[in-house]
Order: sequence, then C-alpha cells, then structure tokens
Amino acid sequence: MPTKKNKSTLPRLRLGAGWSYAPAPESAASARINEQYELFINGKWQKPAKRAYIDSINPATEKKLYRAAVASEQDIDKAVVSARTAFDKYWKKMPANERGKYIFRIARLLQEQARELSVMETLDGGKPIRESRDFDVPMACNHFFYYAGWADKLEFAFPNRAPRPLGVAAQITPWNFPLLMAAWKIAPALATGNTVVLKPAETTSLSTLKLASIIEEADLPPGVVNIITGAGDTGAALVRHAGINKIAFTGSTAVGKLIQQQTAATTKKLTLELGGKAANIIFSDAPIDQAVEGVVNGIFFNQGHVCCAGSRLYVQESIAPLFIQKLKDRMATLLVGDPMDKNTDIGAINSAEQLEKINYYIRLGKKEGSLHYESAVALPKKGYFCRPTLFTKVAQSSRLAQEEIFGPVLAILTFRTEDEVIEKANNSPYGLSAGVWTDKGSRIFNMSRRLKAGVVWANSYNLFDPASPFGGYKESGYGREGGVHGLLPYVSF
Repeated sequence: MPTKKNKSTLPRLRLGAGWSYAPAPESAASARINEQYELFINGKWQKPAKRAYIDSINPATEKKLYRAAVASEQDIDKAVVSARTAFDKYWKKMPANERGKYIFRIARLLQEQARELSVMETLDGGKPIRESRDFDVPMACNHFFYYAGWADKLEFAFPNRAPRPLGVAAQITPWNFPLLMAAWKIAPALATGNTVVLKPAETTSLSTLKLASIIEEADLPPGVVNIITGAGDTGAALVRHAGINKIAFTGSTAVGKLIQQQTAATTKKLTLELGGKAANIIFSDAPIDQAVEGVVNGIFFNQGHVCCAGSRLYVQESIAPLFIQKLKDRMATLLVGDPMDKNTDIGAINSAEQLEKINYYIRLGKKEGSLHYESAVALPKKGYFCRPTLFTKVAQSSRLAQEEIFGPVLAILTFRTEDEVIEKANNSPYGLSAGVWTDKGSRIFNMSRRLKAGVVWANSYNLFDPASPFGGYKESGYGREGGVHGLLPYVSF
C-alpha cells in the first residue's frame, strides 16, 4: 500500500505528489540458476559438439547471468533424429489419454515451481516480476492444462476427419514471452501426437531450459521434447533440416519471410506469428479513465515488448486534449526500475541492442517534427531502461506510425469519423491486433468486422485465454495458436 513520505533509511520510489513506495523486492534466492546449461536432447543434458557457449546478460544489472550451449548442425541432427525415433517408437502409438496425462503432469509441475520460473523470467528478460508472476507463468500453466484436455478428444475437434500427427515439429520462440511462447507451441504439438525440437531466443533461454528440467521430471519418453539453444544460425539450421515436418515460428517479419522462402519448395507445414503495429482506437463516448488504463496496459506495462502492443493510438478529435492530458498524468505515476521490485511498472529493456533501436526511433520522431513527451521518472544508473514516451502530432506516414519499435513508445494520431479511422488503422503492413473503446455495442461489431486485424479487443486490451485463438494476417503472419484452432497446424487428414 502507498504510504505518506516519511523519514526512512530505505530508498523510496517516488510516485506523484507527495506519495512514495518502500522497496518490495522479490528474492532471487528462489531461482537456482546454473552457471552453464547444456542441450536437452533425447531426455538427457548433452554438451554441444563444438563446445560453443553464449553468455546471457541480466538487462537490469548488465551482469552475466549464465551461459547456454550453442547447438551446431550436428547437434540439431541429433535432436531431430531423437524426436523422430520418439515419434515412431513411443508418442504416436501411445493412447491419447496417456499423452494427456503427461501434458497434465507438466502443467502441475509448472504450477509447483511457478515462483522460481517467474523469478527466472524476470532476471533473464527484464520484465517486471508482477508480469512474470501474474501473467506469463500462470498462462503457460493454463495452456498445458487446456491442451491436456484436448489430447483424447481430437475426434470432437475435427469430426469425421480422422486427424493424424505430422511428425517432428521445429519450434522457434522469441525473447519477449519465452516460457509462454514455448507453452503455446509445445502443448498443442504434444496433444496431437507430434514430437518437438524447440529453440528459444538466445537472450532469454533460462525459463525454457527450466521447462526442459520439468519435462525431464515429468518422465516423458526420451526424445519427445528436445530443447536446443543458440542464436540465429542455430534457428536457420533447424528450419533447413530435412527431417522436420512442421515449423512454428514467432518473431520478426523479416525472419518470417526468410523462413517462408526457405520452406516454399518443401512439404513442411508452416505457421508464423510475426510483427505488429496495433491500432488502439478511442471514441468520444468511451469510458475515458478505463481507456487510459487500457492504453497504459497495452504499451507501457509490458515495455512495448509484445507484437500486439497498442503502439498506435487513435483518439477522436473532440476528446483528444482531455485524453492525452489524462494519459500524461497516468504516465507520471509509472515506476521504472528494478524488475524484481513488486512496485515496478516498467522494467528493463531486453538488451543493449534493443534499447538502441528504441532510442533511434525516439530521435527519429523528434526529427520528423512530432511532439515528444516522456515522464520525468529517474532511471537506474545501470541496466537498459527507457522512460515511457509518447509522441503527438504524428503524421499517418510517419515511421513512428508505420514501423514496429518494440519499446514503450506510443504514437498518437487523431480522427473524426469511423470511416476515417478504419482507413488509417488499416493503412499498415501489419494485421495482428487492434483495440476499440466505445459505449456502443453496434460500433464495436462494425469496427471489428472492418478492421484488418486477427484479434480485436473491445473496451479492453491484451486479454488472453488458452481457449481463444491468437494470430494475424498480412505481414503479421498466418496460422493460429490457442484454442481448438491451435490444434489444426499440427495435424493432417
């Protein structure tokens, strides 16, 4: 609870006029982090063939956290052969209800070790502990629970179609939601009878490696799930491997296009969840305070580190001055700092390279003539941090409004009519998500029908459920993850 300023020997986080929070750090002691991690192949931890490793840095402290193995083509071949053997020998022959029991066991073990996982996620990726603890880890658990239930009910998911597993699935996950993205991909693959070779992002492999330990503890047959680590070359070699039947990739549009080109002449099944530049649209009859909080939730609480971040804000002209002032007032209360502190709203940017990209776009926005505003919050002296930032007077053609920044930077534009904002919102190469804030249900239905976005939230933002599919179109990719739709990419008929 907030307390009035008083004399204390503890440093305090200042919040607004006269109020402050005492530090409330989560202990890092609950996370047992190894100095070095190997590759998880065929149910065992194995050293990489070339003995190569890559350091992972805590973005809040700039200190080395651990080092992870770099898988070579030889290691990838070993993992794929292991997955193929497990598919032919165990997994596809196993009764569906038994597969479901294994998936359920993973979910329970994730729950039991949720605190350690959330600390790992925050230390490795820089996101606030509140987000890791209250969203990432519980949602990952829920996806395993959800798909455990589908394992023996595929005939209901696909009536009269006799679904069959594809074989070996190669899965590549991004750095922004490493554990959750792994759950999104592994759970439906296992439920439909496939085996997996998964590669997490090189900067945030820790929680996925912990998931490998949980899979080992769950006693899955060896080779059903293989976790390999490495950078872009490792992912590219995995995509190229001839023994792969299915590729699921979440990441940048540029890399997604390369994967699409490389698999075009093959029979590999492909799903892509790529970049986004989501439009968050505020009408004059919207619940303004609720919408302000939705905007903050959509772009600042997650440091803008989600493909579906509401980084383009369209506000109806008649309420724009009031709304922008309320938004600035709310930004002034946001705490930027130690991600392990439970009071922190905005944690660290994932890497020095990503922070430089964000700062480049901030400089670009100023150069383009947009009006720049950022909160006055003090930043820690060490680590990769960025104040919550917004730009007004942004042109529709501005690169701030057209390109994905992946940081806490909001571009604000105005509109007068529904037709105008539809045209502006759809004027983007991306089509992942959007938000609509209005008091009129008919307007919500009209907007969601006309917006070219895979997901449209109404009077809310960034709400997810394992039973609800997620994905985009245009340059935001194709295919769906989540819900019964998430089973389809892993079966043939």
